[in-house]
Amino acid sequence: MVPGIIAGEGYIEERSEERKGRKPVSRVDDCFGQLGLVPARVLRKPYRTYLRLVPFRRQGGQATTHQPSSPILHPPRAAPEQRDLAQERPSMRALDAPGSPSPNSSMTTGELQEYWRKEKRCWRRVKLLFEVASARIEERKVSKFVMYQIVVIQTGSFDSNKAVLERRYSDFEMLQKNLLKTFREEIEDIAFPKKHLVGNFTEEMISERKLAFKEYLTLLYAIRCVRRSREFIDFLTRPELREAFGCLRGGQYGRALDILVRVVPLQEKLTAHCPVMMVPALCAMLVCHRDLESPAEAFAAGERALQCLQAREGHRYYAPLLDAMIRLAYTLGKDFVSLQEKLQESQLRQPSPWGFTLKELTVREYLY
Repeated sequence: MVPGIIAGEGYIEERSEERKGRKPVSRVDDCFGQLGLVPARVLRKPYRTYLRLVPFRRQGGQATTHQPSSPILHPPRAAPEQRDLAQERPSMRALDAPGSPSPNSSMTTGELQEYWRKEKRCWRRVKLLFEVASARIEERKVSKFVMYQIVVIQTGSFDSNKAVLERRYSDFEMLQKNLLKTFREEIEDIAFPKKHLVGNFTEEMISERKLAFKEYLTLLYAIRCVRRSREFIDFLTRPELREAFGCLRGGQYGRALDILVRVVPLQEKLTAHCPVMMVPALCAMLVCHRDLESPAEAFAAGERALQCLQAREGHRYYAPLLDAMIRLAYTLGKDFVSLQEKLQESQLRQPSPWGFTLKELTVREYLY
């Protein structure tokens, strides 16, 4: 007998009969957790073993079993419509019975675990936590201010790409003014730490503001329209992006890449609702890797940028990015013909009036 059997929606009933003619023994093994595999102990018994598949029939929203008239050694041949349903993707079948692994009984244990891990990641919304970890007093020739260190981490799992950035009181104040122009009603109940003429550099005042800024950012992020706004995203990413693109314009590709590697993961978490906002930074990473003679890393950054664009042929980065990817694919020995066809089709449908290269386009970003 084959030591395995594929079970659909049902269970395996094991009927055993001793050879000496004694009373048959019947036992039902629930196979939901066994993924359709016959237990090994069945094969070691000294008596005949019959296996039959007892499928479920749903009546009135409840599962009932249908008992076949005689034991069988193999599961019955499914009807054409049943075979079509059995061949559906697991994600489609899981919609019929959420939370139950039985629709995926043809999958191995590892595949089933990986499937549910992916499903849970899709269900769980990305949530960010803000912590003002420390503060330091910085003195310059004509000014003195407190620089607050903000740590941004993602909840739900271990975040190896936590973002660490520094902002001063005037940066928070500018954020508040910009948000009031558009979201005055939404943030009217959120208190902003007041400015004091004296005592701003005392340890007590700095500790108080650390807690106040943490609560301020947390409350802003809790408002959907605010956390998706350009003002909020720019507050957390624009200073670092301006520095990175400034280094890119100055030919300091290594320095620019170090900054982009730190800020792009945070930008990705903040712009999940609009991935196109990541395209300039990813294209800048492509340019840096390419000029540092790392074509494989450059090609990987370009693939991420193309995924963010999602074939938006009207976007100003689409044609220059495809042109750069064609050259990289040719250098790496990858398939460049399909990319070339996409570029030709795009130019036929919507010719580009400017004709900038990808590098010429990226150096124009974050000038102000």
